[in-house]
Amino acid sequence: MTTASTKSRNRKKKRAANTVAPKAKLPAPVVQESQAARKISDRTWFIAAVVILLVAAVLRLYDLDLVPLHHDEGVNGNFLTRLVREGIYHYDPENYHGPTIYYFSAFIPWIFRFLLGTAAQDKYGLNTITIRLVPALFGLATVWLVLLLRRHLGAIGTLAAAALIAVSPGSVYLSRYFIHETLFVFFTLGLVVAALRYYEEGHPIYLTLAAISAALLFATKETAIISAGVLVIAIAATRLYRFIRRRDLERGANKRSPRAHELKRKVRLLDRLGGPLKVSIWALIAIAIFVGLNVLFYSSFFKNYPEGVYDAVRTFKFWTKTGRTAHVHPLATYVYWMFRQESPILFLATIGAGLVVWKPRNAFALFIALWGFGTLAAYSLIAYKTPWLGLNFIIPLALVAGYGLQMIWEESLGQLGLIAGILAVAIAISGYQTIDLNFFNYDNDDKYYVYVYAHTRRETLAMLKEIDKVVERTREGGQTGITIVAPEYWPLPWYFRDFTRVGYNGRMTASSEPIIIAAEGQGGEMEATFGDRYQQVNSGLNPLGTYPLRPGVNFRLYVRRDLIPANP
Repeated sequence: MTTASTKSRNRKKKRAANTVAPKAKLPAPVVQESQAARKISDRTWFIAAVVILLVAAVLRLYDLDLVPLHHDEGVNGNFLTRLVREGIYHYDPENYHGPTIYYFSAFIPWIFRFLLGTAAQDKYGLNTITIRLVPALFGLATVWLVLLLRRHLGAIGTLAAAALIAVSPGSVYLSRYFIHETLFVFFTLGLVVAALRYYEEGHPIYLTLAAISAALLFATKETAIISAGVLVIAIAATRLYRFIRRRDLERGANKRSPRAHELKRKVRLLDRLGGPLKVSIWALIAIAIFVGLNVLFYSSFFKNYPEGVYDAVRTFKFWTKTGRTAHVHPLATYVYWMFRQESPILFLATIGAGLVVWKPRNAFALFIALWGFGTLAAYSLIAYKTPWLGLNFIIPLALVAGYGLQMIWEESLGQLGLIAGILAVAIAISGYQTIDLNFFNYDNDDKYYVYVYAHTRRETLAMLKEIDKVVERTREGGQTGITIVAPEYWPLPWYFRDFTRVGYNGRMTASSEPIIIAAEGQGGEMEATFGDRYQQVNSGLNPLGTYPLRPGVNFRLYVRRDLIPANP
């Protein structure tokens, strides 16, 4: 016989049996243990960061004069030489780029001149190592800037991103190049980091640093307009995407009135930054800093004012035309180039971007994904393409790749071995390619080495050594006369910067100087013009006895016969 109480107990048991049990919660110690497993100690992080910086430093600073100067490096070196020795630099809106690299590089020889005199300036301060030291240091500083993003990318994500950039073939190769790109990407990342700190902390110093970075970015290269445009679009797209996704992800009052919620956030932001008045004042100061620095650099510190400032604005007209006619390559060229020599970053960044879009819980990660792939798209749409422009998206893509590894680590409950394995493979691939490219095949124009773009061959340095031997025999030093009749001769003006009697004729001309440098196709003209008064110095490097300058351009070296030793 069942009672009412018995029936009640049976009904409860039946309902309990038919009800799905709620997901069991982990005990507090287990939760704490799983969270701790996803963290690394500050000491471990610091040691790893120092190791990454040391590796980056060695790869960028070791044997900086190993590689002969590229054509563009020679041109930049010529501008620098005149600035250092004569104090003259005028920005040219039709060629070359902004002035920052020249003024930053001039500091080293100017310091030597201040401490030891003019002779020391030229001997110790104005050489291949010191001019390449500036982009190398900026390349190293870029890795350091990445490490400042720890709380936004996570400990693992930041270390992974910094490591990928430290051993990136392109990042290392271009950091050892006396061109503008390494400075350019440093100022771009500097702008992002400083603006982020200002947004979070509201301290005016960060707004000032952001203004300085933006100013130096525009004073470095005309393509700043592209980078600035992509950054603005990335910010707007980030806000839009998170607003759309918020309606799916958020619950409660914010879901019902998203516009009111956004208004509250804006009010809170202004209050956090110090209120509307303070924000307005510091915004005006930031604008003044931006304009002032650009005027200062483009006017050559008021030595070319106002012409240099006008030229800084007019340059966009010239470069719009150049972007359609020079160095034209197909749309997918940058993706192909990255696949060839930056595949770890490309692969991991694609995964990271997918994870960020799928789970947009980190606004900054979404922003850098849009920044990286947006820059890749922007430069791909432009017909003008050169390998060094790839550095503009290699840096943000490496950040996305690092954050992707951070997300994988968090989702895998702290399986550090998995992340270490993935990162080890990526670094091994990039590290091998970096060493191969930068220290062995730095002038190999095979299509595999995409960063070797019409680069000066190492045989040019062999020709310069032969010239040094002749100069020693003349006993005239820098007064030794050299006639160059070859139409193409850059970067030779850099290597002959200490010679006072060099004629860059670019065509056949009469000469009685000890040394003549001709093009490979000018052999017949040389015989007709100079007869047997000069003898070609056989390089022994190829059957024709010529010295390769770059693909399709070869030199013939001629020496006056009275300077040819009887028993060479």
